[in-house]
Amino acid sequence: MHTGPSGDLRLVGRLVQASNATFLAEDEAGARFIYKPVAGERPLWDFPDQTLGRREVAARALSEAAGFGVVPPTWYLDGPAGPGSVQQWVDGSATDLVNLVLADDVPEGWFGIVVGVDEDERDVALVHADAAPLRRLALFDVIANNADRKGAHILHAQAGTDEPERVLGVDHGLTFHIDDKLRTVLWGWAGEPLTDGEVALVSAAIEHVGVLGEWLDEAEVVATRLRAELLLEAGTLPEPGDRWPVIPWPPL
Repeated sequence: MHTGPSGDLRLVGRLVQASNATFLAEDEAGARFIYKPVAGERPLWDFPDQTLGRREVAARALSEAAGFGVVPPTWYLDGPAGPGSVQQWVDGSATDLVNLVLADDVPEGWFGIVVGVDEDERDVALVHADAAPLRRLALFDVIANNADRKGAHILHAQAGTDEPERVLGVDHGLTFHIDDKLRTVLWGWAGEPLTDGEVALVSAAIEHVGVLGEWLDEAEVVATRLRAELLLEAGTLPEPGDRWPVIPWPPL
């Protein structure tokens, strides 16, 4: 059971590559967390101000309630720089299941998502593995309407000797918008039929969508339910469509 930080948090570092203020923090027991204060959120034209941390917590709530298990424990707490999201540090590494390779070197059994040109004028391809943990995360992103599923936001969680490999998603601040904003590197299964297990997960998300009510506007909760219902009705994972962009930048 995850009960959150023990006592007060103290800042021990800052993630300088993050677009919003993002800190590494420790609690009084020495456990580590990623802390994102609301005061450090950069205003966005398309998301309401000071809501990104709440969306981080909403993503965890839905992931757990519906049984996806793809978001680390996350809380909304008052930290050293004020209220914000606090996420348990993940012991592991950035996934190697998403990569950029030469266009002629796509690994067998992997999906090529898009081809471009690198700084050396070589044709390169954005690719990802045909891996069940990635597909589970991709399904969750459809329901959460994730607008920023980069490769760097996918982590291999360190597992015990008797535990299966786990893939977790982080950075869920750009989720649950009422408009369609799905931007992801995980398009490899587009158009494929939902499996029985995936139908069960989507159904569970519909059943438990009320857990979002504490963190999101009512319209956003309703939109999430509708997305899940339309996903079930379609019976397939969505395709990118004609709008632009459908892949976040940078993708990795």
